[in-house]
Amino acid sequence: MLTQAAFGLLTYPQIDPVFLQIGPIALRWYGLAYVAGILCGWMYGRYLVSTPRLWPNGVSPITRTQIDDFIVWITIGIVAGGRLGSIFFYDFDRIAADPLSAFRIWEGGMSFHGGLIGVTIAMLLFCRTQKVPFFSLVDVVAASVPFGLFFGRIANFINGELWGAPTSVSWAMVFPHAGPEPRHPSQLYEAALEGIVLFLVLRFVTHGLKGLGRPRLTAGVFIFLYGCARIFVEFFRMPDAQLGYLLGTSWVTMGMILSVPMLLVGIWAVATAKPRVYEPRADAEPSRA
Repeated sequence: MLTQAAFGLLTYPQIDPVFLQIGPIALRWYGLAYVAGILCGWMYGRYLVSTPRLWPNGVSPITRTQIDDFIVWITIGIVAGGRLGSIFFYDFDRIAADPLSAFRIWEGGMSFHGGLIGVTIAMLLFCRTQKVPFFSLVDVVAASVPFGLFFGRIANFINGELWGAPTSVSWAMVFPHAGPEPRHPSQLYEAALEGIVLFLVLRFVTHGLKGLGRPRLTAGVFIFLYGCARIFVEFFRMPDAQLGYLLGTSWVTMGMILSVPMLLVGIWAVATAKPRVYEPRADAEPSRA
């Protein structure tokens, strides 16, 4: 049996999932991660829409005020979509046996793919009511999402959940609820790939390639690369216990299956993205150079 002492492995930093307790109220890192991701994404989205050099003719079709208003919509989409996705994609039997557990989101159980669907619906409804170009908003949101992905995966690591497969690599860790075997810290792999690497690539697309002038390009790059990163990490991450591997004994997980359509959508979005110039809006706000 692999042991931590045998390989001189890294020590898992056991951080209390509750960072602040006030009487019966417990504030958790998991919830703080969502708040941090949404706030950072909101500030970055405001920056993108108010920077003329990122848009053709220096005109953004979205105002900072609209980004402010969209925060409520996207928050509802993330939470509702993420939770429903977790229930229907991964954990339906357990929730059916204990329906009230569906509301205990502080215990974890959020699906990125479900959140993506929820956010997409929120964007469609918002664009319809606010007369905002859908794919331009999608691009701004896609460029801002890596903040949430990074903080969310760090929260998974702090919670000691979604751990990796057993391994003998020198950076493996023994997670407190995963048995004695050293495992891949797959949460950190995802934080690095889905958060840091993806943000840097999208930053190059929006700033280096002026991708916001080609609606769908930024979003297409995001959804394709996220799908690639997720499929890659799934080879090092243990599947959800209630589902296991869907083919064979060591590969094909639900995360992989849900990510394959993302590759196809991403390729379509990048291939069909065309330059577009927007006319100044009547309610346009002063932008910064």
